[in-house]
Amino acid sequence: MSKILIVEDEESIRKLIRVNLEMDKYIVEEAESGEEALEKFATFNPDIALLDVMLPGMDGFQVCKILRSQDLDLGIIMLTAKSQDIDKIEGLESGADDYVAKPFNPKELILRIKSLERRVIRNPKEHEKEDRFIENSCFKLDKKSRKFYKNGDEIELTPTEYFVVKLFFENLGEAISRDEILDRIWGEDYIGDSKIVDVNIRRLRSKIEDDSSNPDYLQTVWGMGYIWEDLDAK
Repeated sequence: MSKILIVEDEESIRKLIRVNLEMDKYIVEEAESGEEALEKFATFNPDIALLDVMLPGMDGFQVCKILRSQDLDLGIIMLTAKSQDIDKIEGLESGADDYVAKPFNPKELILRIKSLERRVIRNPKEHEKEDRFIENSCFKLDKKSRKFYKNGDEIELTPTEYFVVKLFFENLGEAISRDEILDRIWGEDYIGDSKIVDVNIRRLRSKIEDDSSNPDYLQTVWGMGYIWEDLDAK
């Protein structure tokens, strides 16, 4: 079962989350500050971290950036103030995979965790019946190792970014709507909005494009969604 680190300075919220996670058979550790979270991360080695934005000392965004730099495969969900859209966007830009707005229903949080688990936890038999590599133009996707390369150099991707790239590479040259991306990556039971798709696309472009404001590969289909141009077909 997955290991989850709860980083939240309010004890009542930590305990509420812990009780619900342990009822679902998760292994749980707690931290009440960013500094304690980094210490616990080193020894607990969680699969998923739940990070409150407002923490004493180091805030959740700083913790997110540090954890993401140390572990690209870690799943990260930010716990944000309901009215603060800027917190949601900044959390995603810091490397988070998802966000849940406070106050939240514990059942909703567990649904988000299960959706993220599908991207974070690797199935060793996942690629036994399919081709390992997809190549296009200067890019190469290795589905077994979940690595992505441009001109032979690895581009470091979060679990969510990897699955977004995989979706496009399995549908090269085809426009994919925001709603379909949301359903395929975050799950049909995802309660959030499509803003999370746009932020991940923007983050991906900053990693793959020579000029992210004028993309050559991952392009916008206005009013609909996005398309990864199949340059080998041209």
